[in-house]
Amino acid sequence: MIKMHTRQEIINSFYNEIDEDARLQKNRHGQLEYLTTMAYIHRYVPECSKILEVGAGTGRYSIALAKEGMDVTAVELVEHNLAILRENSRGLGNLQSYQGDATDLGRFGDNSFDATLVFGPMYHLYEADDVQRAIHEAIRVTKPGGVILFAFLSVFAIMYANYFYGNWPAGQEENFTEDNAVRHFKEQLFTGYDVAEFEQLFQEKPVDWIVTAGVDGMLEAIEKRTDFSMTEEDFQAFAKWFLAFSEKRELLGCHNHLLYICRKRL
Repeated sequence: MIKMHTRQEIINSFYNEIDEDARLQKNRHGQLEYLTTMAYIHRYVPECSKILEVGAGTGRYSIALAKEGMDVTAVELVEHNLAILRENSRGLGNLQSYQGDATDLGRFGDNSFDATLVFGPMYHLYEADDVQRAIHEAIRVTKPGGVILFAFLSVFAIMYANYFYGNWPAGQEENFTEDNAVRHFKEQLFTGYDVAEFEQLFQEKPVDWIVTAGVDGMLEAIEKRTDFSMTEEDFQAFAKWFLAFSEKRELLGCHNHLLYICRKRL
C-alpha cells in the first residue's frame, strides 16, 4: 500500500531542505515583505504587548519584537525551524517557544494575548475544517480588543512569480479548476487565494476587519529577471513609496504575500 503523506510530513520535508532563516534577508522581495510587515505590526500592535506568533518559522519576527521589549510566545510546526529559532533567541528571557500546529493552540487559554500573528500557517492549510480551526484558535486566544494579523498568498501572484518564465499550463492546472475556481489541496505545498475569497473566511467571526494589505507586490516575479538590479538607496526609496500604496484594492491580487488585519470584538 502506498503511504499518503500528511500535511505535516510534506511541510517538514520542504522546510528541512531550504534556508528559511535567510528568506527575508537574501533578496529584495524578502526584505520588502519584512519591512512592510513590521510597519503594520508597529501601526496596530501597541508597545509592550503580549504577542503570540503562530507559524513563527525561524523567528525573524518573534526575535525582532522580543528585542523591542514585547513579551513574545512563538509556536512553530517544523522542528528544524524551531531549533534555529531557539538558537537565535538565546538570552532573550521574554521569548518562549513551542512546537505546535495552528489548528490546535490548546496549551493557551482563552483571551491570553494582546495580539496574535499568524504568518505562515494559512499558506499550508488546505482542508476547509483546518482553515476554520486555525482562524478560530487565533481568535480564541486573543484578548477582546486585540489585533490579529493573518498572512496569506494571492493565487494570481503565485502564477506570476512561478509561471511567467515557463510551464504556465501546469500552474494553471494546479491552482485552478477547469471553470477557473481556485483549488486548495495539500500536495500544492503553497496554496493561494483570491483576496475576496480569503476575506469571506471571516464572515460570521467575532472580529472587525481593519485592512487588507499587500506586503511585497510583484517584486518576486520581477526580481527573477537576469537584468534586475536595485541599489540600496533605490530600494529604501521604493520601500517607503510602496508602503503608501500597499492597501490599494486594485493592486492586492498582484502581491505575493498579503495581510488580513482584524480586531477581536469586545
